Amino acid sequence: MNSKYLWLVLFSLYAIACQRAQPAETTFDDPRQSMSPDQRYGTLFEYVQMAQVFPDGKTFADCIPKVPTDTILARFAANPRMKPRALKEFVTQYFNMPPMQSATFQSDTSLSPAEHINRLWEVLTRQPDISDRGSLIPLPHPYMVPGGRFREIYYWDSYFTMLGLQVAGKTDMIENMVDNFAHLIDTIGFIPNGNRTYYLSRSQPPFFALMVELLAELKGDDTYRKYLPQLQKEYNFWVDRQNDFSVGMVTNKRYVTLKDGTMLNRYWDERDKPRPESFREDFETAAQSNRPRPEVYRNIRAACESGWDFSSRWLKDGQTLETIRTTEIIPVDLNALLYHLEKTLEKAYTLQGNTDNANLYRQLSIRRAESLLRYAWNPRSGFFEDYDFINDRQTGILSLAGMYPLFFKIASPEQAAAVAKVIERDFLKAGGVVTTLANTGQQWDAPNGWAPLQWMTIQGLRNYGFNALADSIKQRWIDLNVRVYKNTGKMVEKYNVLDMELLAGGGEYPVQDGFGWTNGVLLRLLSE
Repeated sequence: MNSKYLWLVLFSLYAIACQRAQPAETTFDDPRQSMSPDQRYGTLFEYVQMAQVFPDGKTFADCIPKVPTDTILARFAANPRMKPRALKEFVTQYFNMPPMQSATFQSDTSLSPAEHINRLWEVLTRQPDISDRGSLIPLPHPYMVPGGRFREIYYWDSYFTMLGLQVAGKTDMIENMVDNFAHLIDTIGFIPNGNRTYYLSRSQPPFFALMVELLAELKGDDTYRKYLPQLQKEYNFWVDRQNDFSVGMVTNKRYVTLKDGTMLNRYWDERDKPRPESFREDFETAAQSNRPRPEVYRNIRAACESGWDFSSRWLKDGQTLETIRTTEIIPVDLNALLYHLEKTLEKAYTLQGNTDNANLYRQLSIRRAESLLRYAWNPRSGFFEDYDFINDRQTGILSLAGMYPLFFKIASPEQAAAVAKVIERDFLKAGGVVTTLANTGQQWDAPNGWAPLQWMTIQGLRNYGFNALADSIKQRWIDLNVRVYKNTGKMVEKYNVLDMELLAGGGEYPVQDGFGWTNGVLLRLLSE
């Protein structure tokens, strides 16, 4: 059967098999409280952010009002021309600063890295929330935050944190976190970037199925049946389609139908305004771009949904943020994750005894794998690359996103061998594997390495028998983490893997310590 028509049949069956999830209303005490802070506070918010009242734009986005919103806005309207110093005094008068709950923690470098990490679990744990009248979205169960400026739960970070929680025997915390994500799916319709109102326009890489899989390893296959409704809603969010069956290439938010009928996913964001947490930075980037500002804002936000904010992967010229074009790209990692979600749904429906839906998701996963191999594999580079669907070609940017087809066992043995060769030749550095081969000043490029990508690379190589290379990456990453810990007393979010004497750099904020996913991956690797 023609590829395009097979897709039509499969997705017609899909439409019959389930209903598209509708986001539920999130209730707040103050009607304005469900708004993103820029919407809630309007001109006041813009003035505070553009005047850089706080060095980090996330600070004001996380501030907690002391009095009702209307009162604050009325008092600001009486004197809207305040200079920065007076503006800061106004904010201090009417808002509480976001709490820094780990500020008093003192490291003890006489402890082993594993002992240090196990001390940090308590520091990074947050108890069930009640409404604080700010931007925080309450969660019903305890959870783990990354650390530093990241005072809330983050979607894809949490899976890698869970790897360490598993080693530490904290099954209850893993289950609490999965339950929190299930709660977000049920009440909002999807898992947002984090539990803040300013994240309600986007998600992050869909790792929920991997979290369920991890919990099932600990509690058995009933776990799949328990979370099947949320797994289905998660899938519905990513494949929300209105125009997929049109002739020619069609884009609908996170879903793209190519000219040959192939359907694959991209990253997206519902809004096309500056991010509240980085308002001034986004305004300046758009102003320098000579492009329509909404277009720039949308692409910046879509890159945040990818988790890779920011990287040469998304830059048209491969160098400058002003050329960002995330929404024009079909990412290899996103589609590999959705392949795994389809396989997880197949398993969950099989366990439920629903053979029709199980067969449907088996077929959908097969088609996605075939499409991913067709559009992302580059035999010339011997690597998996993102696909530029506007220009009908691969991007030419080599990154560790290309390891996801190995992690999920989509690649052929021959493809995996070629990828392993490129990893060893080009990506392997003194401290592990580098994120990309481009040094752009962005944090998801060289010389930086990140814990989640070390894990995906190590496991992907192991899946195809490249154990010596995987072990080399593992040991180099452990050595770098331990070296920084002994020198600074910190576990940090990212590392310079090229020069082990330097900390990582790049991005919009200083290197953060804590740090959830570093702790999780390192503890898991140390336990092997």
